[in-house]
Amino acid sequence: MQHLLTLEDLDRTSLTRLLDRAEHFRAHGAPRDLLAGRTVLTLFFEPSTRTRTSFVLAAKRLGADTLNFNLSQSSTSKGESLLDTLHTLEAMGLDALVVRHNENGMPAYLAQHANTRVSVINAGDGTHAHPTQGLLDALTIRQRRPDFENLRIVICGDIRHSRVARSDVHALHTLGVLDIRLCAPRALLPEAQAFPGCTVSEDFGGAIAGADVVVMLRIQKERMADAQFPDAADYHAHYGLDARRLALAKPDCQVLHPGPINRGIEIAPDVADGPQSRILDQVANGVATRMAVLAELLATPA
Repeated sequence: MQHLLTLEDLDRTSLTRLLDRAEHFRAHGAPRDLLAGRTVLTLFFEPSTRTRTSFVLAAKRLGADTLNFNLSQSSTSKGESLLDTLHTLEAMGLDALVVRHNENGMPAYLAQHANTRVSVINAGDGTHAHPTQGLLDALTIRQRRPDFENLRIVICGDIRHSRVARSDVHALHTLGVLDIRLCAPRALLPEAQAFPGCTVSEDFGGAIAGADVVVMLRIQKERMADAQFPDAADYHAHYGLDARRLALAKPDCQVLHPGPINRGIEIAPDVADGPQSRILDQVANGVATRMAVLAELLATPA
């Protein structure tokens, strides 16, 4: 594997190998010199807290050198093209480029036009994919419920604009989940056929009934027209996860959220901080998962 751009075409063996490696790193840590002499650069054209920080921590814990690309202080602000920036960075001897961009397909475009063997990792592109989030969500679920074939999983929120939903669905389908339910108000539902093999509904109460896992999503105002943005109070009344709705799911239902959380809109504070919440486990698993991805792409085979 040279790049990680999407989970769509990743087979079950490869996906499971990454999850196993991440689980090992989470439990036992990793050799501090595994990626000694390697250089990882984060190239983010959108804001990020969890993803960028966890990639930097992951690289450092494996012994790699890390650099953060500061967009406002770079030559792109002087008119330099993204490809010229890529080739300039490549010439400095980078081993991996972690890219977040608001345009669909930009990480794949950079991977296609790279002049060296630099590995490109998609840290989220537009509404297209967020593969490491899909991996860490799958890992978080697997830690308590490895029987994917028996799970009923609900993803609720801004499905239409969510790259997380797409990568989660790709991972879950590959791992054998047969019952994936997508729920949102009509304006935030995906286009027809965008999520084959999933059930689509506007009824959150019906969707969450008997669920083993519920993944709540943020309303992504930055990706929608004002006319699409629902009233916050009305949205919470119909699609917010509170204790009353969570009681419709199975008693041990896991609650996930990729963050950032808008408390009182998509999720109530007592649920976000409650005993069924796995949100902070997701954050911790994010570091281990990104360690696994970097090790997979950059570690010299034994």
